[in-house]
Amino acid sequence: MLKRIIPIILIFTLLITLLTENYGYADNFDLKSKSAILIDASTGKVLYEKDSHKELPPASVTKVMTMLLVMEALDSGKIKPNDKVVTSEHAFDMGGTQIYLEVGEEMTVDDLLKSVAMNSANDSSVALAEYISGSEEKFVEEMNKRAKELGAKNTSFKNASGLPEEGHYTTVYDTALISRELVKHKGIFKYLEDKIDSVRGGKFSLANTNKLLWRYQGADGIKTGSTSEALFCLSATAKRGDSRFIAVVFGAPDSNTRFKEASKLLDYGFANYETKKVAELEKTYGTVKVLKGNQNCINAVSKDDEYILLKKGESKNIKQRIELNKYVEAPIKKGMKLGTIKIYDGNNLIKTIDLFSTKDIKKSNIINNFSKIYKTWLSK
Repeated sequence: MLKRIIPIILIFTLLITLLTENYGYADNFDLKSKSAILIDASTGKVLYEKDSHKELPPASVTKVMTMLLVMEALDSGKIKPNDKVVTSEHAFDMGGTQIYLEVGEEMTVDDLLKSVAMNSANDSSVALAEYISGSEEKFVEEMNKRAKELGAKNTSFKNASGLPEEGHYTTVYDTALISRELVKHKGIFKYLEDKIDSVRGGKFSLANTNKLLWRYQGADGIKTGSTSEALFCLSATAKRGDSRFIAVVFGAPDSNTRFKEASKLLDYGFANYETKKVAELEKTYGTVKVLKGNQNCINAVSKDDEYILLKKGESKNIKQRIELNKYVEAPIKKGMKLGTIKIYDGNNLIKTIDLFSTKDIKKSNIINNFSKIYKTWLSK
């Protein structure tokens, strides 16, 4: 009996070893950081987590949310990169890392955001907060409101910089959600991935605090942070091909450990998963006939880039089926649903993407009808 059992145990052990070697199970990471998470940026799927909902001080990783609100203000047109921001006494009084703004000093939004992203400048963070919302207090209200909208339920911001303050906390899970939203703003990367730069016409040098930019293939963000209370924190992202992952670690014992453990998480993502683009922003996926309209047809497009996350080697089973309405009747509003793209893994439906109209089409009138008849006659 024992002779039969031993070979079975050996085979089982070998299988476990092979699986562990091939897929590098994240459960075996034995991270020293207090909490950590790895997500796929495109889908938001969590690929690894350790105490991901534990409320901890984030130090300057707080500025991920600060930068998100700045980018939303820029992209909406509320503020512009060349706007001049006047430094207040409150911004001047910020301690910790700074670019030493003087009261009354003017600096552009572009240079202030650069110094936040690269140098983690607390004074610049507050100056931007005041410029956008009128006061840091009001800006912090917006930070917390936006956090809740994104599903960051275990977050309470008390300031825009991340300086230690009672009741100022978040989690690696919430930070990953906020980071994911930030990287949707493509314009932020010119600040996040810039290694060496300067402000004040070259008089004040900036060196990016994110050392992964030098060490890790595809790294292009996001934010470091450290205080004696928070220890060493990091929200990191890297992109290779269509795949982008976000790793967040809080409470690492030293600076090198946070970079090492974030790298380990990103390695796990790239080694075991791939992101496949299944729809492209504003790409036309077919046309739909229009009845009783001043135009005969309309294009069906995707409103965004759409992705699916797959384990390495599974993409060969992915199929796509486009289903469009046979016709629609005018009037038509821009953004009207015209059909879908259905993504299958084998025979299993795994994702449905809606397709929409690109413009308004009015109902046809007598002049339109005459024009159509005339064009038809000319084409004969």
